[in-house]
Amino acid sequence: MPNQNAPDKHTCYDLLDRTRHDLQDVRDRLEKTEHDVLLAARERTQLVKSIPSILICVSGSKKITQWSPVSEQVFGIPAQKVLGRPFSECGISWNWDQITQSVRHCLHQKETVRVDNIPFKRDDGYEGILGITLRPIPGSPGEPTGFLLLGADITKRLAMEVELGQARKLEAVGQLAAGIAHEINTPLQYIGDNVKFLQDAFMDILDSLSSCELVVGAAKNGQLDQELIEAADRSTRDADLDFLREEIPSAIRQSLEGLEHVSKIVRSMKDFSHPGSSRKTGVDINKALENTITVSRNEWKYVADVTMNFAESLPHISGLPGELNQVFLNMLTNAAHAIEERTGPDPNSKGEITVTTRAEGATVLISFTDTGNGIPDDIKARVFDPFFTTKEVGKGTGQGLHISRQVITEMHGGKIEIESLPGQGTTFTITLPVGDETGESES
Repeated sequence: MPNQNAPDKHTCYDLLDRTRHDLQDVRDRLEKTEHDVLLAARERTQLVKSIPSILICVSGSKKITQWSPVSEQVFGIPAQKVLGRPFSECGISWNWDQITQSVRHCLHQKETVRVDNIPFKRDDGYEGILGITLRPIPGSPGEPTGFLLLGADITKRLAMEVELGQARKLEAVGQLAAGIAHEINTPLQYIGDNVKFLQDAFMDILDSLSSCELVVGAAKNGQLDQELIEAADRSTRDADLDFLREEIPSAIRQSLEGLEHVSKIVRSMKDFSHPGSSRKTGVDINKALENTITVSRNEWKYVADVTMNFAESLPHISGLPGELNQVFLNMLTNAAHAIEERTGPDPNSKGEITVTTRAEGATVLISFTDTGNGIPDDIKARVFDPFFTTKEVGKGTGQGLHISRQVITEMHGGKIEIESLPGQGTTFTITLPVGDETGESES
């Protein structure tokens, strides 16, 4: 007996057609998906190749999944040699303890980590410095987090910064040399005038003494006559001994004061131009500031008066004297320029620069306050940027404050802050850690 529920032949054909159509649709979708995946992979590969930086992608299982062409170039390691291998076995010769610690911090805290000045070495002998950034890459649910390493070889940039720093120093030395020559020339002029006066006075006194010696000799021999006495009297009057008694001590005093002034400038310049050293020593901040104020006097004396509010018994800090002197010079010069922009070179409308030091806990604070125009809020955040300056062309390179911040923060572990009110003035405050007698920082 035939099954009445069985589909008829036409129904089977329709079912086969629909199934064939569905299979074709699935096949088309698979082909499109495969095309999209291949296209995405190709685009990702092209994107990685186009990135002009070191790019290393590491999965949650610590395997390298991306190794950019720049990575190959910088490290001298081809991608096929490291892809799929553990990151710790990639073969880069650098400080693995520092890198591992930074990666661990990045993954555990799930935050971006910046690591600067990492030395590395290639197999061909090239040695350089890296700056890298580590960014966490969230994995799928239940999978560990991977990370992305972005970086660059900053060796040439650091070398350029050193050269710019040296150029800045040479520029400052040139300006100081002109100012110091002027400062020394003034006392030397009146020392020279006084010495010439003393020379003329000595000749007058010598003539008078010679006449007196003739009178004394004649008196001893009983041959003293009125003519000798009148000649001696005339010589004494010509010498104007009363005037010389009053002026010679003054000329000597002025000359000694001038010589002391010159000696102070020379001593300050000697201390200021302390030769650069990579080893920190104990630095007397008050003395360093006083020396810098002395040698830079020609930079500020026409536009401002400088007040020194120095704390007594200020502890020494651990630092590089030459670099710190350069920072202090930058601060004073910028303050003088800010005041000059507000008052002009009129000696009757001078501004004020106040330099203050104080101890606060395990730190020393140095502040430079000027009565200049102040800094507008919209550019305050940019004053430490390299090559940023508001000065006219030829008067500033925009490197002074940038270098100063590097010296304070990177070389000395301190900080530099700025407070400013437009139209009222600016205060730069430098904070430095205290050092022991050997120059080592106290922890």
